[in-house]
Amino acid sequence: MADLLELSTESSSNHDNLENKSVMELLQGMNQEDRSVPVAVDKVLPQIEALVQEIVKRMKNGGRLFYIGAGTSGRLGVVDASECPPTFGVSHDLVVGIIAGGDSAIRKAVEFAEDDVEQAWKDLEAYQVNSNDSVIGIAASGRTPYVIGGLQKANESGVLTGCVVCNAGSGVAAVANYPVEVVVGPEFITGSTRLKSGTAQKLVLNMISTAVMIQLGKVKGNKMVDMQLSNDKLVERGTRMVMNEINIDFDLAKKLLLEHGSVRKAVENYKE
Repeated sequence: MADLLELSTESSSNHDNLENKSVMELLQGMNQEDRSVPVAVDKVLPQIEALVQEIVKRMKNGGRLFYIGAGTSGRLGVVDASECPPTFGVSHDLVVGIIAGGDSAIRKAVEFAEDDVEQAWKDLEAYQVNSNDSVIGIAASGRTPYVIGGLQKANESGVLTGCVVCNAGSGVAAVANYPVEVVVGPEFITGSTRLKSGTAQKLVLNMISTAVMIQLGKVKGNKMVDMQLSNDKLVERGTRMVMNEINIDFDLAKKLLLEHGSVRKAVENYKE
């Protein structure tokens, strides 16, 4: 495993004497660093494409997508997974985020949870993972034992593995079938990977889940036709989508939407 100081995510910040800077100088410095993130993501689009294509193949055969990670990386996986049901109308067990230390670690750090090389597979086994499933390990450093152990056991069980890391040549990438290595370089605060690295991981996870769901038919045109109607804003958005799709007035569109539960079903079941 690479020494911590050898990692690009741990290299010294391009900015110093932060405590002496004004608020505007701090904001400008962070914004300057953040501009490099989409550039780094652009360089790995072929890696993301390859991973997405393999995930889609398996999900079309009934597979699921799992994210595993610790700390910030684990939380980002949980966030992305939790947003799939309301956005795309899928079940909560289709995309699952698992964080080292369990759900309590989403809010409060669980000491040394990321260092347990056996626990990730135990966490995955609770879902009875199989060869139709895919597991993506998320680790900015690329050396988290929890993630490495989980991917290794997944490989042994014939499960597709991928990863999202922010260092080149990492241990996590070495065990993933389809690694995505987004190298963003030094953080604004040295080693604070919730910054650029976290932003890069969020962008990649957005791309993966969104592209997968579109490929699975969960979007029509550019609309979330299967979104859950979980608040008034979404009901109004859905109503206007139905209005525009089949050219009816607001009241009838809303009636159809609430009766059938989704934009897709409202449109499909409309009879003039």
